[in-house]
Amino acid sequence: VLDEEKVLNVYNWSDYIAETLIADFEKEYGIKVNYDTFENNEALHAKLVAGNSGYDIVIPTAGFAKKQIDGGLYQPIDKSKLTNYGNLDPDFMAKIAGVDPENKHLVPWAWGFTTVGINKQKVEKALGGMAMPENAWDLVFDPKYSSKLRSCGIAYLDSPSEILPVALHYVGKPAYSENPEDFKAAREMLMKVRKDVRLFSSTMIDDIASGKACAFIGWSGDINIAADRVKETGGKDEIVPLLPTGGGLVFIDTMAIPKDAKHVNNAHVFIDFYLRAANAAAMANEMNYPTGNKAALPDIKDEVKSNNTIFLGPEDTARLIP
Repeated sequence: VLDEEKVLNVYNWSDYIAETLIADFEKEYGIKVNYDTFENNEALHAKLVAGNSGYDIVIPTAGFAKKQIDGGLYQPIDKSKLTNYGNLDPDFMAKIAGVDPENKHLVPWAWGFTTVGINKQKVEKALGGMAMPENAWDLVFDPKYSSKLRSCGIAYLDSPSEILPVALHYVGKPAYSENPEDFKAAREMLMKVRKDVRLFSSTMIDDIASGKACAFIGWSGDINIAADRVKETGGKDEIVPLLPTGGGLVFIDTMAIPKDAKHVNNAHVFIDFYLRAANAAAMANEMNYPTGNKAALPDIKDEVKSNNTIFLGPEDTARLIP
């Protein structure tokens, strides 16, 4: 069932969709998709709180969406309209149910983790014989290392909701603490390395690939995409996402329908389209982000499935900061 008006307004993160997904959907259903992007959860939240955003589908991070669900900003998903809902992994859905009881509002898009990535050659050169730290977070949070990497550039994601939890975890506090004393400890640590941070980036793939930074706090998939770009352009530098012993911050991004969406039927049709195994697999194959869609696994390339910075092994999974 489609809406009378053949339009769908989508609001997603930048660089976060398989290349032909929108065109394929438009061709199959005759629906015109207006596709806008945002840089962080805070920007999405501001749009939703202001109301009348005009969007029919948005892609919030599950942990961040909790307050939006509590605030009544999303309408429930009508699962009876989703013929491919059974493709989703029940264990994965149970994780999302922690913030969205009974999985009423959120359907998974992709997941990954916030971690440290490096330009291997530049970092080794800047460290000048100093060994790499056991915990990769030291590179961006400990002045002993950051002062050396300042010369080739440190970049942080331009997103407080990503940086604060890893900073809190690094100083031994709960990642999602609301205790002002814990914030103080994280702030003190961050202030010691602030002078060494070259940029706060919302275009991390380009900034890594163009060499603006040699060590960065970024999303696992983006770091892998940047590594591919450097290879494609004949670059010699090796871009590597690290798996810190201190853990990476896991994120699950999801599709949700704002309460004031105008094209609710079209939104359900798009969600169901994305839940097809081939479409979820394309996201993993092209964008290096794993999926919660178990039916997609046979369609995911072996080199993606075997990359332990995309599909993590049990040891690294256990270390993730939930």
